[in-house]
Amino acid sequence: MGRKDRKVVPDKPRDAADYYRLNTKAIDDLVEATPENSPKVSEKELRKYQSGPKIRLKDWVKAVLIKWWFAGAVCFFFYWGLGMMVPNMENLLLILGVGLGMVTNLLTNNVLRFWAKVPGGNDRWMMVNRRGVPGLLLDIFYGFLILGCVVVSYQGLNRLLIALTGAAKDSVPLGVEPIGFGLLATGWDFLFLGIRRTFRKILTDAREKARAGR
Repeated sequence: MGRKDRKVVPDKPRDAADYYRLNTKAIDDLVEATPENSPKVSEKELRKYQSGPKIRLKDWVKAVLIKWWFAGAVCFFFYWGLGMMVPNMENLLLILGVGLGMVTNLLTNNVLRFWAKVPGGNDRWMMVNRRGVPGLLLDIFYGFLILGCVVVSYQGLNRLLIALTGAAKDSVPLGVEPIGFGLLATGWDFLFLGIRRTFRKILTDAREKARAGR
C-alpha cells in the first residue's frame, strides 16, 4: 500500500471536561493533610525542591551570626554614633544597655522567629520569649546584664594585654569596636542560654525521677 493510500484517522474528539477533571480524593487528602497523617519525607528529599543556595547552615550558626550582627550594629550606632554627643560614659552605657535590649526584642528575636523552620523552632536561642511590654522590659534588663559582662570582659582583656606586652597601665590596647563587641555579647548570651538549658534539664530529670518513684 502506497503512502497516498494510507488513511488518516482523525483523533477522537475529547470532551472539554476531560481536561479539567479533578481527582476529588486527592483534593480531599490535600485539604485534610496534617503533620500526623502526612508521610515522612527526609530532609535530603526536601532540599531537591527548595530554591536558593545548596549550602545549609546549622540553626545555631544562624543564631550566632544574627546575634553577632545585631550586637555589632548596636555598638556602631549607639556607642560610636552617640559617643561624641554623650561625653559622659555612665549615660552612654545607660543608652547602650537600653538600645541592646530594645534591638534584641524588636529585631533580633523577630528575625530568629522569621527564619525558624517551624513556629517556635528558634525559641531556644532567645533568653526572653515573651512578647509585648513585659518581654521588652525583660530584654532591656537582660541587655544590661550582657553589657555588664562585656564591660568586665574588656577590662580583663586589657589588663591581660598590658601584662603581656608591658604597656602603660593607663593604656587601652583593646578598644571597643563593633566586631569585638558583637562577639563578646554573643558569647555571653550563649553562655547564659547554655546555663538556662542545663538548669531546665536538671529540673526535668528531677521531676521524672520523682514521678517514677511514686
